[in-house]
Amino acid sequence: MTRIAVVPGSFDPVTLGHLDVIERAANLFDELHVLVVHNPDKSALLPIGQRVELLETAIAEAGLSRNVRVASWSVGLLVDYCTDVGATVLVKGIRSQVDVAYETPMAIVNRNLAHVETVFLLPDPAHAHVSSSLVRQVAALGGDVSPYVPRAVAEYLQPTTSRDLLSAND
Repeated sequence: MTRIAVVPGSFDPVTLGHLDVIERAANLFDELHVLVVHNPDKSALLPIGQRVELLETAIAEAGLSRNVRVASWSVGLLVDYCTDVGATVLVKGIRSQVDVAYETPMAIVNRNLAHVETVFLLPDPAHAHVSSSLVRQVAALGGDVSPYVPRAVAEYLQPTTSRDLLSAND
């Protein structure tokens, strides 16, 4: 039986912390779907297609392409996607107690709705403080994001001016 899992997220943009979780999850499951989802509670910097492209590049450069697939999902419940691809597990990276409090009710509902279990992975301490929103803020103010993101993301954000990033969130 093939063990299939899904790592969902907005990945706006993908960080080294995300890649750490993806790599460790790829070693635990036969097939891993990294799913870019639309979060209506967040104001996105990058369009979904660009996030998918940057994830694919970062995953290929990390040598994870053997069992990792990148897709996007914007219609219906996350567990509907899981059912469609035969996944029985969601993998979530947890940085703090705030993440645990936010993710736990969703994990219970996902299990009740579709018998999809959620596995929480703790971050590598080197990445525990990094979030996509922090990266967006640093980039918007002209800072160097290369210590926090894959090379392709740093290159993509580098030529962008502070004014462009700030006006994208207006």
